Amino acid sequence: MREVPLMQLRRLVLASLMAALTAVGAYIHIPLGPVPIVLQNLFVLLAGLLLGPRWGAASIGVYVLVGACGLPVFAGGKGGLATLAGPTGGYLAGFVLGALVVGWIAHSGSRRTVWDIAAVALGTLIIYACGIPWLKLVTAWSWDKALTVGLVPFVLGDVVKAIVAVMLSKALRPLMDRSEPQQAFA
Repeated sequence: MREVPLMQLRRLVLASLMAALTAVGAYIHIPLGPVPIVLQNLFVLLAGLLLGPRWGAASIGVYVLVGACGLPVFAGGKGGLATLAGPTGGYLAGFVLGALVVGWIAHSGSRRTVWDIAAVALGTLIIYACGIPWLKLVTAWSWDKALTVGLVPFVLGDVVKAIVAVMLSKALRPLMDRSEPQQAFA
């Protein structure tokens, strides 16, 4: 049997932890029509910032896969393929792509705050770009209605979550880099 290198195991554990934190973030929600206000976005952004593109997207992909299999990890304790096919399905798909892009941007240059801010801004836009068209398609709403319901109520909260993600990553990266001095999780 092949032994898993310590760094691979560490990355796997951290990715699993991010998937679990994203699930916890789903339980912290405020019902607001078909799309609730959730804390998941914070952990999606943080996964990309801390784990990089591959492991960040993998952690959120595992979260979505576990939910698709029926475990109650989505907002409001929902799970299953029906949730992915419902009004929030596009946002859930956008979480994976968002984590990938955030990780790619944050880990492609130096680790300056400017790159992190650009990464979380673009990651948040990607989540909206996947979620709003899907919401429109599933509900057969006009673009105005889809934007009013699927974007407007969330902008301020998502800005706050993005700021918190950048601040947390600044605090956590030095702890993570101690055991991996050359590079975090590219």
